[in-house]
Amino acid sequence: MSSVAQFFADIIAGELDIYVITFTLVTVMIILLFLSFPMVVPLAVGALIGLVHFSGTDPQVIIQQMVTGISPNALIAVPMFILAADIMTRGHTAHNLLSLIQAFVGHMRGGLPITTCISCTLFGSVSGSTQATVVSVGQIMRPKLLQAGYKDSFVMALIINASDIAFLIPPSIGLILYGTLANASVGELFIAGIGPGLLLALMFSVYCYLYSIKHGDSIALVEKTDWAQKLEALKKSILPLGFPVLIVGGIYSGIMTPTEAASFAVLYAVLVECVIYRQLNVRDLMDSALSTGLITAVVFILVGIGQAFSWYISFEQIPQELLAPLSLEDASPEFVLFVIALAFFVGCMFVDSLVVLLILTPIFMPIVHGVGLDPVLVGVMVTLQMAIGSATPPFGCDIFTAIAIFNRPYMDVIRGTLPFILILFAMTAILIFFPGIALLLRDLAFN
Repeated sequence: MSSVAQFFADIIAGELDIYVITFTLVTVMIILLFLSFPMVVPLAVGALIGLVHFSGTDPQVIIQQMVTGISPNALIAVPMFILAADIMTRGHTAHNLLSLIQAFVGHMRGGLPITTCISCTLFGSVSGSTQATVVSVGQIMRPKLLQAGYKDSFVMALIINASDIAFLIPPSIGLILYGTLANASVGELFIAGIGPGLLLALMFSVYCYLYSIKHGDSIALVEKTDWAQKLEALKKSILPLGFPVLIVGGIYSGIMTPTEAASFAVLYAVLVECVIYRQLNVRDLMDSALSTGLITAVVFILVGIGQAFSWYISFEQIPQELLAPLSLEDASPEFVLFVIALAFFVGCMFVDSLVVLLILTPIFMPIVHGVGLDPVLVGVMVTLQMAIGSATPPFGCDIFTAIAIFNRPYMDVIRGTLPFILILFAMTAILIFFPGIALLLRDLAFN
């Protein structure tokens, strides 16, 4: 009992003990989260308590670190890609991509869910946002899948998990932020994410095909389209398909940096939706700009506060002390990659993936460099875990997006997610033992 009393006395006295500081920060942050404060408040309060109460440091350091966190030029790409995604979500891009894929594979066994997987992959390459993909693809495909006889639990799980391919396919906002935090090349990260993203889409498609065979008695096939309809769908989709080709091609060829590609993406989206398709007007563009401003403000405030919090725990060397028992400096690269994947997966299950990225990336990067891991490979692994966490109970953000969009209860939305989560775990294992899936294209492009 006396040791417990001494422990709390150390907390009150601001004793510079790693375990006292960690317990205090974690407890305060958990209490604030349960009181329904937005995540930025627990991070800010945690950093403030650490700096003022334990370290006696000038609280102005928090402001300095917040400004430092949002200063990198690479972050300019974030609002640009968000704006491009918002414009295309409001326009006709998603509908045209879906029509094209359905025209070619919709009539096959499992054609509609495979169409959903491929559409999420392609729209992810346009938007870079999982939630935009859930909204755009899900609202169109869910009624078609239900009409064909697929169970709603399977349909919602498919849409939630397939949309997370957008985390890996460029332009991924998660890869941009990781590149900024880890001082890694965003262009290399973009190229490295393509292989795992396509492989994950293939794995999901194979599962959809097997599911459709198993439940074939209750599932109706879609009428096959003729070649005239296929060519018409292809004609309407040329411009949306040109978006990822121009973005990735521009980065690959060295014509554009990722930041310049983001600005070009906005111009391309405006030309396609406003001038060629004529789906949006000036009012729609103003609404997109306002929405982008709000989302960007939230993201940048989180990035700034996350930088301040990460600086403090690094200043006190808390990560080094807590990870010391694992002896990661002497471990194999595969084991280190596994520990990183596990830490990010567990964190993203309970906290917004962006917050986990901001906190854990600075913690693990010294270990990554110490064992000789490629930061680009780690970035793809981290982004994959962010994708898994976004679709995994209890607090995956895509789950709550689906609840809002489809107006279904929580348990109904998560009921069919287990097979997809197992596929994502298998993808994690493949990436650990076969890193060439991510690094081959990168090495070819940036040799």
